[in-house]
Formats: sequence, structure tokens, C-alpha cells
Amino acid sequence: MNAQKSNQREGKANVSTGNSNTAKASKAIVLVHGGFVDGSGWASVYNILKKKGYDVAIVQNPTRSLADDVAVTKSVIDSLDSKVVLVGHSYGGVVITEAGTHPKVSDLVYVAAFAPDKGESVASLIANPPPGAPVPPILPPKNGCLFLDRNKFAASFAADVEPETASFMADSQVPWGVDALSGAVSEPAWKTKPSYYLVASDDKMIPPPAQRAMAGRAKAQVMEVPGSHAVYVSKPAEVAEIIEKAATSCN
Repeated sequence: MNAQKSNQREGKANVSTGNSNTAKASKAIVLVHGGFVDGSGWASVYNILKKKGYDVAIVQNPTRSLADDVAVTKSVIDSLDSKVVLVGHSYGGVVITEAGTHPKVSDLVYVAAFAPDKGESVASLIANPPPGAPVPPILPPKNGCLFLDRNKFAASFAADVEPETASFMADSQVPWGVDALSGAVSEPAWKTKPSYYLVASDDKMIPPPAQRAMAGRAKAQVMEVPGSHAVYVSKPAEVAEIIEKAATSCN
């Protein structure tokens, strides 16, 4: 009897696994993290998309220079056998803007991200903040790298993330290279590829008006949600929704 129940449970598990892999997902999805963090923050978005049958890859960029990060991202794209929806958060938006000219990339998705034009970089885009805009608590560079003040990380980067998770993010920061901030885009992929933009309306790192302006310039389809800069952590369902919109487009 116990064996029969066990087999029934295993059968149900097999049916469930089979269903999760039958989604009509013709495009793969590549997720690119931003500065100060690594790819682990995409875990909830990844799980949602995987359950829908998408092939999802997460790039682990060193964030020391734009050239290196673009090279790493392109190597991940090269490893996939289908068209790719390239997704970037924050500084990851610069990376996908440069790497998105790859012929396999069909769509770009910006998640509270920088979307530079030719010759622009993070450094140039943040050089003249609008009056009254929050100033990110970036500490003076050490050995060519930047960190956020740990004590101010949650309020500026992850205000709507569970406190324990935000604390972990603050204490596990990845050094963000000054060279990565100054890396300028050569040919913006959004000029030739369909783009989508999720605006985080409570962002204290990239002002929402700046996000809307970059989205408008890129002629992106825009989705706006109340969320912090870490909206990809706090609102994974909404982030997955805009990614799937790009993945199911006809491009």
C-alpha cells in the first residue's frame, strides 16, 4: 500500500514536471544583473519563467569593465540555440544595449535600467541629476571599485525588499568597477531591436523621470509598477510579465 501511494506521488510529480516543460517557448531568456549585486537576485524571476517552459540563462558579470561584461554576456548568448530576449537591470541595461546587437538577440527588456545612446555611459547619464533627485549613497572609490554604504543600502536600493534579504544584499555587495561606469556604448541595440521597459516608480537610485525619458527615447513599450530599484527582487511576477511579453512577440 505504501509503495502504491509512493508511486502515485511520483506519478503526480512526473505529470507536474511534464506540464512545466510543455510551454511554447521559442525564445530563450538571458538575465543580466547590475552593479553592486550578482545574478542571484534573479532567482524568483528565473523560477517563474522556468516553470513556464522558458530556457533561462543568468549572466554572472564581473562588473569591472563594460567591455568584459559585454564579452561575458555575448558568450552566454552564443551558448544558446534560439533567439534570445536580453534582459538588463540597472547597469545591466548598459550591457544589453551594447551586447544586444548580437544577431541572436530579438528583443531587449530594461528593468529600472540605464538605456544609453551612442557615446553615453552610466557616468555621463548620472553626471547632472535633476534638482531634488535622491543621491545614491555611493562611497568614494577604493582600488578602482565602488560600494554603496551598507547602512543606507536598503533605503536607497531595496526599500520594498524583505529586511533580511536587503541586509544580505548590502553585506554581499560585488565591487563595481569605476571603468564599468565610464564604459561608453558604441552602437545602441535599442535603435534596431524592439525594446520593453519596466519603470520602478519608487526608485531611489535611477530617478523614475530619467527612466521614463530613456524608455521614451528607445521607443520602448513601457510598464510601470510601484517598486524600489530592486524591483526584480520585490516584484518578480511583474518583471516576469514584461519579459514574457517580449518572449511571445513575433520578432
